[in-house]
Amino acid sequence: MTRHIRHAAAFCALLLVALLVNAARVQVVQAPEYDANPANRRPDIARYQQPRGDILVGGEPVTGSRDTGEHLRFERTYRDGPLYAPITGFASQEYGTTLLEHTEDGLLSGADPMLAPLPLWNDVTGARNPGGDVVTTINRAAQRAAYEGLGPHKGAVAAVEPSTGRILALASAPSYDPQRLSGNDATAGRTWRRLNEDPDKPMLNRAVRRTYPPGSTFKVVTAAAALDAGVIRNLDAPTRSPDPYTLPGTRTRLTNESGGCKDASLREAFERSCNTVFAKLGVDVGATDMAATAEGFGFNDDGLLVPFSVSRSTFDTSVDKAQLGLSSIGQYNTRATPLQMAMVAAAVANDGQLRAPYLVERTVRAGGSLVAAAGSSPSRQAMLPATAALLKKLMTGVVENGTGSKAAIRGAVVGGKTGTAQHGVGNSGTPYAWFVSWAQSERAPEPAVAVAVVVEGSAADRERVSGGGLAAPIARAVMEAVLAS
Repeated sequence: MTRHIRHAAAFCALLLVALLVNAARVQVVQAPEYDANPANRRPDIARYQQPRGDILVGGEPVTGSRDTGEHLRFERTYRDGPLYAPITGFASQEYGTTLLEHTEDGLLSGADPMLAPLPLWNDVTGARNPGGDVVTTINRAAQRAAYEGLGPHKGAVAAVEPSTGRILALASAPSYDPQRLSGNDATAGRTWRRLNEDPDKPMLNRAVRRTYPPGSTFKVVTAAAALDAGVIRNLDAPTRSPDPYTLPGTRTRLTNESGGCKDASLREAFERSCNTVFAKLGVDVGATDMAATAEGFGFNDDGLLVPFSVSRSTFDTSVDKAQLGLSSIGQYNTRATPLQMAMVAAAVANDGQLRAPYLVERTVRAGGSLVAAAGSSPSRQAMLPATAALLKKLMTGVVENGTGSKAAIRGAVVGGKTGTAQHGVGNSGTPYAWFVSWAQSERAPEPAVAVAVVVEGSAADRERVSGGGLAAPIARAVMEAVLAS
Protein backbone atom coordinates (compact mmCIF):
# COMPACT_ATOMS: atom_id res chain seq x y z
CA MET A 1 0.00 0.00 0.00
CA THR A 2 2.84 2.34 0.92
CA ARG A 3 4.49 1.62 -2.43
CA HIS A 4 1.31 2.68 -4.30
CA ILE A 5 1.12 5.89 -2.29
CA ARG A 6 4.73 6.67 -3.16
CA HIS A 7 4.03 6.04 -6.83
CA ALA A 8 0.96 8.28 -6.75
CA ALA A 9 2.87 11.02 -4.94
CA ALA A 10 5.72 10.82 -7.46
CA PHE A 11 3.24 10.98 -10.32
CA CYS A 12 1.52 14.03 -8.79
CA ALA A 13 4.89 15.68 -8.29
CA LEU A 14 5.71 14.98 -11.92
CA LEU A 15 2.42 16.54 -13.02
CA LEU A 16 3.13 19.56 -10.83
CA VAL A 17 6.60 19.98 -12.37
CA ALA A 18 5.10 19.64 -15.85
CA LEU A 19 2.49 22.26 -14.97
CA LEU A 20 5.16 24.66 -13.70
CA VAL A 21 7.35 24.09 -16.77
CA ASN A 22 4.40 24.75 -19.07
CA ALA A 23 3.44 27.89 -17.15
CA ALA A 24 7.03 29.14 -17.41
CA ARG A 25 7.06 28.32 -21.13
CA VAL A 26 3.87 30.30 -21.71
CA GLN A 27 4.73 33.26 -19.46
CA VAL A 28 8.44 33.58 -20.29
CA VAL A 29 9.39 31.87 -23.54
CA GLN A 30 6.17 32.54 -25.47
CA ALA A 31 5.28 35.85 -23.81
CA PRO A 32 6.57 38.01 -26.71
CA GLU A 33 4.57 35.93 -29.19
CA TYR A 34 1.36 36.37 -27.19
CA ASP A 35 2.05 40.08 -26.65
CA ALA A 36 2.43 40.56 -30.39
CA ASN A 37 -0.68 38.57 -31.29
CA PRO A 38 -3.22 40.93 -32.91
CA ALA A 39 -6.01 39.21 -30.96
CA ASN A 40 -4.41 40.22 -27.65
CA ARG A 41 -5.77 43.64 -26.68
CA ARG A 42 -4.24 43.75 -23.21
CA PRO A 43 -1.08 45.66 -24.27
CA ASP A 44 -3.21 48.25 -26.08
CA ILE A 45 -5.59 48.58 -23.15
CA ALA A 46 -2.63 49.06 -20.79
CA ARG A 47 -0.97 51.51 -23.19
CA TYR A 48 -3.99 53.79 -23.39
CA GLN A 49 -5.04 53.40 -19.75
CA GLN A 50 -3.23 56.63 -18.77
CA PRO A 51 -2.66 60.06 -20.34
CA ARG A 52 0.26 60.37 -22.73
CA GLY A 53 3.10 62.78 -21.94
CA ASP A 54 3.23 66.06 -23.86
CA ILE A 55 5.33 67.67 -26.56
CA LEU A 56 6.23 71.25 -25.61
CA VAL A 57 6.95 74.31 -27.76
CA GLY A 58 8.11 77.46 -26.03
CA GLY A 59 7.38 75.87 -22.66
CA GLU A 60 3.72 75.21 -23.53
CA PRO A 61 2.23 71.82 -24.51
CA VAL A 62 0.95 71.49 -28.07
CA THR A 63 -0.47 68.04 -27.30
CA GLY A 64 -2.82 66.62 -24.70
CA SER A 65 -4.96 63.57 -23.83
CA ARG A 66 -8.75 63.12 -23.72
CA ASP A 67 -10.54 60.57 -21.51
CA THR A 68 -12.95 58.70 -23.79
CA GLY A 69 -14.25 56.33 -21.05
CA GLU A 70 -13.74 53.37 -23.42
CA HIS A 71 -11.41 50.35 -23.21
CA LEU A 72 -8.72 52.35 -25.03
CA ARG A 73 -9.34 55.08 -22.55
CA PHE A 74 -7.09 58.04 -23.39
CA GLU A 75 -6.96 59.52 -26.86
CA ARG A 76 -4.35 61.99 -28.15
CA THR A 77 -5.33 65.64 -28.70
CA TYR A 78 -3.46 68.42 -30.50
CA ARG A 79 -3.42 72.18 -30.16
CA ASP A 80 -2.92 73.95 -33.52
CA GLY A 81 -2.50 70.51 -35.06
CA PRO A 82 -1.74 71.56 -38.67
CA LEU A 83 0.81 74.12 -37.47
CA TYR A 84 2.88 71.60 -35.53
CA ALA A 85 2.14 68.38 -37.47
CA PRO A 86 5.59 68.38 -39.20
CA ILE A 87 7.12 68.25 -35.69
CA THR A 88 4.75 66.12 -33.61
CA GLY A 89 3.51 63.72 -36.26
CA PHE A 90 0.50 61.75 -35.02
CA ALA A 91 -0.23 59.17 -32.30
CA SER A 92 -3.16 57.06 -33.44
CA GLN A 93 -4.81 54.12 -31.71
CA GLU A 94 -5.38 52.64 -35.16
CA TYR A 95 -2.42 53.73 -37.32
CA GLY A 96 0.50 53.97 -34.89
CA THR A 97 2.89 56.89 -34.47
CA THR A 98 5.10 59.15 -36.61
CA LEU A 99 7.83 61.78 -36.18
CA LEU A 100 8.36 62.88 -32.53
CA GLU A 101 5.35 60.87 -31.40
CA HIS A 102 7.20 57.83 -32.77
CA THR A 103 10.85 58.46 -31.84
CA GLU A 104 9.89 59.54 -28.30
CA ASP A 105 7.05 57.03 -27.90
CA GLY A 106 8.62 55.12 -25.02
CA LEU A 107 8.99 58.26 -22.94
CA LEU A 108 5.61 59.75 -23.88
CA SER A 109 3.72 56.51 -23.20
CA GLY A 110 5.53 55.84 -19.90
CA ALA A 111 7.18 52.62 -21.11
CA ASP A 112 10.75 53.95 -21.09
CA PRO A 113 12.76 52.24 -18.29
CA MET A 114 14.46 55.60 -17.62
CA LEU A 115 11.19 56.78 -16.07
CA ALA A 116 11.20 54.04 -13.41
CA PRO A 117 12.31 55.05 -9.89
CA LEU A 118 14.61 51.99 -9.65
CA PRO A 119 16.11 49.60 -12.24
CA LEU A 120 13.77 46.67 -13.04
CA TRP A 121 11.09 48.25 -10.79
CA ASN A 122 8.36 47.97 -13.41
CA ASP A 123 9.34 44.39 -14.28
CA VAL A 124 8.77 43.39 -10.66
CA THR A 125 5.65 45.45 -9.91
CA GLY A 126 4.02 45.35 -13.34
CA ALA A 127 3.36 49.10 -12.98
CA ARG A 128 3.58 51.70 -15.73
CA ASN A 129 5.09 55.12 -15.06
CA PRO A 130 3.35 58.35 -16.03
CA GLY A 131 4.42 59.53 -19.47
CA GLY A 132 7.27 62.03 -19.66
CA ASP A 133 7.37 65.29 -21.65
CA VAL A 134 9.46 66.25 -24.68
CA VAL A 135 10.75 69.83 -24.76
CA THR A 136 11.49 70.92 -28.33
CA THR A 137 13.84 73.56 -29.71
CA ILE A 138 11.08 75.15 -31.83
CA ASN A 139 10.61 78.92 -31.67
CA ARG A 140 6.84 79.43 -31.47
CA ALA A 141 6.82 82.76 -33.36
CA ALA A 142 9.14 81.49 -36.11
CA GLN A 143 7.03 78.36 -36.61
CA ARG A 144 3.87 80.41 -37.02
CA ALA A 145 5.60 82.85 -39.40
CA ALA A 146 6.77 79.93 -41.53
CA TYR A 147 3.37 78.24 -41.62
CA GLU A 148 1.41 81.42 -42.33
CA GLY A 149 3.99 82.54 -44.88
CA LEU A 150 3.49 79.42 -46.96
CA GLY A 151 -0.27 80.05 -46.88
CA PRO A 152 -2.00 78.37 -49.82
CA HIS A 153 1.26 77.34 -51.51
CA LYS A 154 2.76 73.88 -51.40
CA GLY A 155 6.24 73.98 -49.94
CA ALA A 156 8.33 73.92 -46.79
CA VAL A 157 10.45 75.98 -44.43
CA ALA A 158 13.33 74.93 -42.20
CA ALA A 159 15.14 77.26 -39.79
CA VAL A 160 18.10 76.50 -37.52
CA GLU A 161 20.29 78.35 -35.05
CA PRO A 162 23.75 78.33 -36.71
CA SER A 163 25.87 78.27 -33.55
CA THR A 164 24.10 75.30 -31.96
CA GLY A 165 22.11 73.39 -34.60
CA ARG A 166 18.84 73.91 -32.72
CA ILE A 167 15.91 73.62 -35.14
CA LEU A 168 13.76 76.73 -34.76
CA ALA A 169 11.04 76.00 -37.33
CA LEU A 170 9.86 73.11 -39.52
CA ALA A 171 6.80 73.93 -41.59
CA SER A 172 5.21 71.98 -44.42
CA ALA A 173 2.23 72.86 -46.60
CA PRO A 174 -0.36 71.64 -47.16
CA SER A 175 -0.66 70.19 -43.67
CA TYR A 176 -3.29 68.18 -41.78
CA ASP A 177 -4.83 67.88 -38.32
CA PRO A 178 -3.31 64.83 -36.56
CA GLN A 179 -6.13 64.77 -34.00
CA ARG A 180 -8.53 63.42 -36.62
CA LEU A 181 -6.38 60.26 -36.72
CA SER A 182 -6.10 59.81 -32.94
CA GLY A 183 -9.00 57.43 -32.33
CA ASN A 184 -10.02 54.10 -33.84
CA ASP A 185 -13.51 54.98 -35.02
CA ALA A 186 -14.97 55.46 -38.49
CA THR A 187 -13.93 59.13 -38.57
CA ALA A 188 -10.27 58.16 -38.20
CA GLY A 189 -10.63 55.61 -40.99
CA ARG A 190 -12.25 58.09 -43.37
CA THR A 191 -9.61 60.71 -42.58
CA TRP A 192 -6.81 58.20 -43.16
CA ARG A 193 -8.16 57.24 -46.58
CA ARG A 194 -8.74 60.85 -47.59
CA LEU A 195 -5.25 61.97 -46.57
CA ASN A 196 -3.56 59.06 -48.33
CA GLU A 197 -5.56 59.59 -51.52
CA ASP A 198 -4.94 63.35 -51.62
CA PRO A 199 -2.55 64.11 -54.55
CA ASP A 200 -1.09 67.05 -52.56
CA LYS A 201 0.18 64.59 -49.91
CA PRO A 202 -0.59 66.63 -46.77
CA MET A 203 1.00 64.01 -44.49
CA LEU A 204 4.35 64.31 -46.32
CA ASN A 205 6.79 66.31 -44.20
CA ARG A 206 8.30 68.34 -47.02
CA ALA A 207 10.82 70.05 -44.72
CA VAL A 208 12.73 66.83 -43.99
CA ARG A 209 11.23 64.00 -46.05
CA ARG A 210 11.10 65.45 -49.57
CA THR A 211 14.10 66.33 -51.71
CA TYR A 212 14.03 68.98 -54.44
CA PRO A 213 16.52 70.16 -57.05
CA PRO A 214 18.03 73.12 -55.16
CA GLY A 215 18.74 75.15 -58.29
CA SER A 216 20.81 78.27 -57.83
CA THR A 217 20.86 78.04 -54.03
CA PHE A 218 23.41 75.24 -54.55
CA LYS A 219 25.78 77.86 -55.96
CA VAL A 220 26.67 78.60 -52.33
CA VAL A 221 28.24 75.11 -52.20
CA THR A 222 29.95 75.53 -55.58
CA ALA A 223 31.37 78.90 -54.55
CA ALA A 224 32.67 77.35 -51.31
CA ALA A 225 34.35 74.53 -53.27
CA ALA A 226 35.96 76.97 -55.71
CA LEU A 227 37.28 79.20 -52.92
CA ASP A 228 38.52 76.30 -50.78
CA ALA A 229 40.29 74.73 -53.80
CA GLY A 230 41.92 78.03 -54.79
CA VAL A 231 40.22 78.07 -58.19
CA ILE A 232 38.96 81.54 -57.19
CA ARG A 233 41.14 83.82 -55.04
CA ASN A 234 39.66 87.24 -55.72
CA LEU A 235 35.91 87.90 -55.58
CA ASP A 236 36.23 90.72 -58.10
CA ALA A 237 38.56 89.16 -60.66
CA PRO A 238 37.11 88.06 -64.05
CA THR A 239 36.34 84.33 -64.14
CA ARG A 240 37.04 83.87 -67.89
CA SER A 241 33.61 82.33 -68.36
CA PRO A 242 31.96 82.38 -71.78
CA ASP A 243 28.29 83.17 -72.30
CA PRO A 244 26.81 80.83 -73.47
CA TYR A 245 28.90 78.02 -72.02
CA THR A 246 29.08 74.75 -73.96
CA LEU A 247 29.04 71.82 -71.56
CA PRO A 248 32.23 69.75 -72.02
CA GLY A 249 31.94 66.88 -74.48
CA THR A 250 28.51 68.01 -75.71
CA ARG A 251 26.87 70.53 -78.00
CA THR A 252 24.58 71.70 -75.20
CA ARG A 253 24.89 75.45 -74.69
CA LEU A 254 24.12 76.71 -71.20
CA THR A 255 22.68 80.22 -70.99
CA ASN A 256 21.63 82.70 -68.31
CA GLU A 257 18.42 84.43 -67.27
CA SER A 258 20.25 87.75 -66.90
CA GLY A 259 22.90 89.61 -68.84
CA GLY A 260 26.40 90.62 -67.86
CA CYS A 261 27.58 87.07 -67.11
CA LYS A 262 30.40 86.79 -69.66
CA ASP A 263 33.71 86.79 -67.73
CA ALA A 264 31.80 88.04 -64.68
CA SER A 265 33.59 88.07 -61.35
CA LEU A 266 32.44 85.70 -58.65
CA ARG A 267 30.73 88.58 -56.85
CA GLU A 268 28.83 89.64 -59.97
CA ALA A 269 28.00 86.05 -60.91
CA PHE A 270 26.66 85.33 -57.44
CA GLU A 271 24.43 88.41 -57.40
CA ARG A 272 23.18 87.78 -60.94
CA SER A 273 23.04 83.99 -60.43
CA CYS A 274 25.01 83.25 -63.61
CA ASN A 275 24.60 79.60 -64.59
CA THR A 276 27.50 79.72 -67.04
CA VAL A 277 30.01 80.90 -64.44
CA PHE A 278 29.07 78.36 -61.79
CA ALA A 279 28.80 75.41 -64.19
CA LYS A 280 32.33 76.18 -65.42
CA LEU A 281 33.56 76.64 -61.83
CA GLY A 282 32.22 73.20 -60.90
CA VAL A 283 34.04 71.63 -63.85
CA ASP A 284 37.25 73.50 -62.96
CA VAL A 285 37.06 72.36 -59.32
CA GLY A 286 36.53 68.75 -60.40
CA ALA A 287 34.18 66.01 -59.32
CA THR A 288 36.28 64.84 -56.35
CA ASP A 289 36.57 68.24 -54.66
CA MET A 290 32.98 69.22 -55.50
CA ALA A 291 31.70 65.99 -53.93
CA ALA A 292 33.92 66.43 -50.86
CA THR A 293 32.61 69.96 -50.29
CA ALA A 294 28.98 68.91 -50.80
CA GLU A 295 29.42 66.04 -48.35
CA GLY A 296 31.03 68.41 -45.86
CA PHE A 297 27.74 70.33 -45.88
CA GLY A 298 25.77 67.11 -45.28
CA PHE A 299 24.94 65.80 -48.77
CA ASN A 300 25.00 62.01 -49.28
CA ASP A 301 24.47 61.41 -45.54
CA ASP A 302 22.13 58.46 -44.91
CA GLY A 303 22.19 58.76 -41.15
CA LEU A 304 20.89 62.22 -40.25
CA LEU A 305 18.43 62.00 -37.33
CA VAL A 306 16.80 64.99 -35.60
CA PRO A 307 15.73 62.58 -33.87
CA PHE A 308 13.43 61.26 -36.63
CA SER A 309 15.10 60.43 -39.91
CA VAL A 310 15.79 62.99 -42.63
CA SER A 311 15.77 62.00 -46.28
CA ARG A 312 19.17 61.80 -47.94
CA SER A 313 20.20 64.87 -49.91
CA THR A 314 22.29 63.86 -52.90
CA PHE A 315 25.23 65.06 -54.95
CA ASP A 316 26.11 62.50 -57.63
CA THR A 317 29.75 61.42 -57.37
CA SER A 318 29.77 59.40 -60.63
CA VAL A 319 29.42 62.10 -63.28
CA ASP A 320 31.16 63.22 -66.44
CA LYS A 321 32.18 66.84 -66.88
CA ALA A 322 28.92 67.91 -68.52
CA GLN A 323 26.88 66.32 -65.73
CA LEU A 324 29.21 67.88 -63.18
CA GLY A 325 28.53 71.32 -64.68
CA LEU A 326 24.77 70.81 -64.32
CA SER A 327 25.17 69.34 -60.82
CA SER A 328 27.13 72.42 -59.78
CA ILE A 329 24.15 74.68 -60.49
CA GLY A 330 21.77 72.48 -58.51
CA GLN A 331 20.41 70.47 -61.42
CA TYR A 332 20.97 66.97 -62.87
CA ASN A 333 20.86 64.53 -59.89
CA THR A 334 21.50 67.12 -57.17
CA ARG A 335 18.64 66.97 -54.65
CA ALA A 336 18.19 68.53 -51.21
CA THR A 337 15.70 68.77 -48.39
CA PRO A 338 14.88 72.25 -47.09
CA LEU A 339 16.60 71.30 -43.82
CA GLN A 340 19.76 70.45 -45.77
CA MET A 341 19.79 73.86 -47.46
CA ALA A 342 19.20 75.55 -44.09
CA MET A 343 22.31 73.68 -42.93
CA VAL A 344 24.26 75.13 -45.89
CA ALA A 345 23.26 78.68 -44.93
CA ALA A 346 24.00 77.93 -41.26
CA ALA A 347 27.54 76.77 -42.05
CA VAL A 348 28.25 80.04 -43.87
CA ALA A 349 26.85 82.02 -40.95
CA ASN A 350 28.86 80.01 -38.39
CA ASP A 351 32.31 80.67 -39.88
CA GLY A 352 32.29 77.45 -41.88
CA GLN A 353 31.45 75.18 -38.96
CA LEU A 354 28.33 73.06 -39.36
CA ARG A 355 26.48 71.97 -36.24
CA ALA A 356 24.30 68.85 -36.49
CA PRO A 357 20.63 69.91 -36.37
CA TYR A 358 18.45 68.67 -33.52
CA LEU A 359 14.83 69.11 -32.44
CA VAL A 360 14.65 67.86 -28.83
CA GLU A 361 16.14 70.16 -26.18
CA ARG A 362 15.49 67.79 -23.27
CA THR A 363 13.12 65.14 -21.97
CA VAL A 364 11.62 65.27 -18.47
CA ARG A 365 9.52 63.12 -16.15
CA ALA A 366 5.93 64.02 -15.33
CA GLY A 367 7.14 65.83 -12.20
CA GLY A 368 9.63 67.91 -14.21
CA SER A 369 12.88 66.16 -13.27
CA LEU A 370 15.38 65.73 -16.09
CA VAL A 371 15.62 62.46 -18.00
CA ALA A 372 18.04 63.53 -20.75
CA ALA A 373 19.36 66.77 -22.27
CA ALA A 374 20.57 67.38 -25.81
CA GLY A 375 23.98 68.74 -24.83
CA SER A 376 26.36 70.16 -27.43
CA SER A 377 25.69 68.85 -30.93
CA PRO A 378 28.61 67.46 -32.95
CA SER A 379 30.12 69.71 -35.60
CA ARG A 380 32.35 69.56 -38.64
CA GLN A 381 34.22 72.14 -40.69
CA ALA A 382 32.28 72.41 -43.95
CA MET A 383 34.68 75.01 -45.41
CA LEU A 384 37.62 77.14 -44.38
CA PRO A 385 36.75 80.05 -42.06
CA ALA A 386 38.21 82.46 -44.64
CA THR A 387 35.92 80.98 -47.29
CA ALA A 388 32.90 81.41 -45.02
CA ALA A 389 33.84 85.07 -44.48
CA LEU A 390 33.91 85.65 -48.24
CA LEU A 391 30.60 83.83 -48.72
CA LYS A 392 29.02 86.06 -46.10
CA LYS A 393 29.99 89.03 -48.25
CA LEU A 394 28.57 87.36 -51.36
CA MET A 395 25.29 86.52 -49.64
CA THR A 396 24.84 90.00 -48.14
CA GLY A 397 25.45 91.38 -51.64
CA VAL A 398 22.52 89.35 -52.97
CA VAL A 399 20.20 91.00 -50.43
CA GLU A 400 21.66 94.50 -50.71
CA ASN A 401 22.27 94.64 -54.46
CA GLY A 402 20.79 91.55 -56.09
CA THR A 403 17.74 89.33 -56.37
CA GLY A 404 17.18 88.87 -52.63
CA SER A 405 16.17 92.43 -51.73
CA LYS A 406 12.78 91.30 -50.33
CA ALA A 407 14.62 89.56 -47.47
CA ALA A 408 16.19 92.76 -46.14
CA ILE A 409 15.46 93.56 -42.47
CA ARG A 410 15.95 96.97 -40.91
CA GLY A 411 18.51 96.82 -38.10
CA ALA A 412 19.96 93.48 -39.20
CA VAL A 413 22.60 92.10 -41.56
CA VAL A 414 20.99 89.56 -43.89
CA GLY A 415 22.67 87.26 -46.36
CA GLY A 416 20.78 85.23 -48.92
CA LYS A 417 20.72 83.35 -52.21
CA THR A 418 17.76 82.94 -54.52
CA GLY A 419 17.05 79.96 -56.70
CA THR A 420 14.52 78.89 -59.31
CA ALA A 421 14.88 75.16 -59.88
CA GLN A 422 13.72 73.60 -63.14
CA HIS A 423 12.43 70.04 -63.12
CA GLY A 424 10.39 67.55 -65.11
CA VAL A 425 10.95 66.16 -68.60
CA GLY A 426 12.32 69.00 -70.71
CA ASN A 427 11.88 71.29 -67.68
CA SER A 428 8.13 71.01 -68.18
CA GLY A 429 7.30 71.12 -64.47
CA THR A 430 6.44 74.38 -62.72
CA PRO A 431 9.75 75.63 -61.26
CA TYR A 432 10.46 75.53 -57.54
CA ALA A 433 11.18 78.87 -55.90
CA TRP A 434 14.03 78.72 -53.36
CA PHE A 435 15.60 81.11 -50.91
CA VAL A 436 18.33 80.35 -48.36
CA SER A 437 19.48 82.98 -45.90
CA TRP A 438 20.84 83.94 -42.51
CA ALA A 439 20.30 87.00 -40.33
CA GLN A 440 22.27 88.76 -37.61
CA SER A 441 21.07 91.67 -35.52
CA GLU A 442 23.40 94.66 -35.80
CA ARG A 443 23.78 94.51 -32.01
CA ALA A 444 24.49 90.74 -31.83
CA PRO A 445 27.91 89.06 -31.96
CA GLU A 446 26.80 86.26 -34.30
CA PRO A 447 23.96 85.30 -36.66
CA ALA A 448 20.84 84.08 -34.86
CA VAL A 449 19.08 82.10 -37.59
CA ALA A 450 19.54 80.40 -40.94
CA VAL A 451 16.52 79.64 -43.10
CA ALA A 452 15.65 77.70 -46.22
CA VAL A 453 12.33 78.12 -48.02
CA VAL A 454 11.02 76.22 -51.02
CA VAL A 455 7.72 77.02 -52.70
CA GLU A 456 6.15 74.73 -55.29
CA GLY A 457 4.62 77.33 -57.57
CA SER A 458 1.33 76.60 -59.32
CA ALA A 459 0.96 76.33 -63.07
CA ALA A 460 -0.93 79.63 -63.08
CA ASP A 461 2.07 81.34 -61.45
CA ARG A 462 4.69 79.79 -63.75
CA GLU A 463 5.87 83.07 -65.24
CA ARG A 464 6.09 84.72 -61.80
CA VAL A 465 7.87 81.90 -59.95
CA SER A 466 11.12 83.16 -58.46
CA GLY A 467 13.04 82.68 -55.27
CA GLY A 468 13.25 86.41 -54.69
CA GLY A 469 9.54 86.95 -55.28
CA LEU A 470 7.87 83.94 -53.59
CA ALA A 471 10.34 82.51 -51.09
CA ALA A 472 12.36 85.51 -49.83
CA PRO A 473 9.41 87.25 -48.08
CA ILE A 474 8.66 84.04 -46.16
CA ALA A 475 12.27 83.75 -45.07
CA ARG A 476 12.25 87.39 -43.97
CA ALA A 477 9.17 86.82 -41.78
CA VAL A 478 10.79 83.82 -40.10
CA MET A 479 14.07 85.68 -39.51
CA GLU A 480 12.24 88.69 -38.10
CA ALA A 481 10.37 86.43 -35.68
CA VAL A 482 13.61 84.92 -34.39
CA LEU A 483 15.41 88.27 -34.12
CA ALA A 484 12.47 89.71 -32.17
CA SER A 485 12.33 86.84 -29.67
